[in-house]
Amino acid sequence: MHIAYRLGLIVLLLGVQALAVPIARSAPIQGDTPPPYVGVTLDGDPVLLTDHPGKALVVSFWATWCAYCLQELPILNNIQTAAGKDKVQVIAVNTESREVFRRVSRALHTLDLQLAYDPDKKGRYAYGVHGIPHMVIIGRDGKIVSIYRGYDEKSLDSIVVSINRAIGATQ
Repeated sequence: MHIAYRLGLIVLLLGVQALAVPIARSAPIQGDTPPPYVGVTLDGDPVLLTDHPGKALVVSFWATWCAYCLQELPILNNIQTAAGKDKVQVIAVNTESREVFRRVSRALHTLDLQLAYDPDKKGRYAYGVHGIPHMVIIGRDGKIVSIYRGYDEKSLDSIVVSINRAIGATQ
């Protein structure tokens, strides 16, 4: 009994010490500089936000089984086209397998978006993606303007306002 009591006290003390250690947050929030890596191209080349300096970025994590995500892709393409590639870059990151991404890339070849996928979940982990759709809007200054999680068409007005703010954000 005496030894069990001591072990319990040691575990309790270690537990209290562990609580005192600050927990690092892994997902970026509004105002943060986001991680540069979001996924890879079909050829396996990394897709990095740093490849688009001075542009507002819209990063959307999506999947083919998400009906709203499929409806959103043409809307994002229209935003890309209307704003112009010199001001905005939309990056659509598929969260499924390479095979699914390859098939869907062929079907979406007419879109002006940059298509990527996240085979090792590094992009999803870095951005705290726990469900989709998940969108991160980044200003031209490189800071996160807004994050949208699990949204639908009711959020469209707010998303447009955020994109316009991102375009206006300068370094």
